[in-house]
Amino acid sequence: MTPQGVDPFRAVVLTLFPEMFPGPLGASLAGKALQDKVWALETVDFRGFASDKHRTVDDSPFGGGAGMVMRPDVLDAAIAASRPNGTPLIYLTPRGKILDQARVRALAAGPGVTLICGRYEGVDQRLLEAREIEEVSLGDFILSGGEAAAIALLDAVVRLLPGVVGKTESLENESFETGLLEYPHYTRPDTWQGREVPEVLKSGHHAKITAWRQARSEEITRIRRPDLWAQYVKSKGNYTPK
Repeated sequence: MTPQGVDPFRAVVLTLFPEMFPGPLGASLAGKALQDKVWALETVDFRGFASDKHRTVDDSPFGGGAGMVMRPDVLDAAIAASRPNGTPLIYLTPRGKILDQARVRALAAGPGVTLICGRYEGVDQRLLEAREIEEVSLGDFILSGGEAAAIALLDAVVRLLPGVVGKTESLENESFETGLLEYPHYTRPDTWQGREVPEVLKSGHHAKITAWRQARSEEITRIRRPDLWAQYVKSKGNYTPK
């Protein structure tokens, strides 16, 4: 539960498909936190701010081309009526800056977030400039719209809110929190399909286990994410892997 007198983290999602929410955010840890009022979710349908009887939110692009563009006047009215004071305003788009754990932590430390879920060819550039909207991407791939990206972003943020995850130390050792990918995990049975659990993990020697996990994290990061590995090595100065 949110401490008494403290407002819950508030997420406002502007979308053409409010029925897609809460979706997965209504289940598991995020769903329980939503029920316990650790965070609040509000969806806003862009169509409610259209000025014509057909509730038009898009129009053809100047200069020609395929697809439609979301109108700045309609979206601006929706933002003005719905955005809580002081919350970051984020547009989910493939051309945005890649979302990382540092940005997720910063969002979780704030009062909330307002998310714009684009559709069609995107949003009129003038709106992005006038509102100084932050553009964020989940990666180098294309989705049908921003809703799935918004759900992923909120899931990442909500799990960092106080009281959502029971054991906070489990958050501290996750991928990206230390600049490395996470080490491998094992559980019972000791032997499965001829594959053994590494002996060091059954030794009870905490220092050796910690060293093994650190070495595996470094190895996996170096092989799978050279970009992260380069940043990690740079941050450590003249660093020699274990």
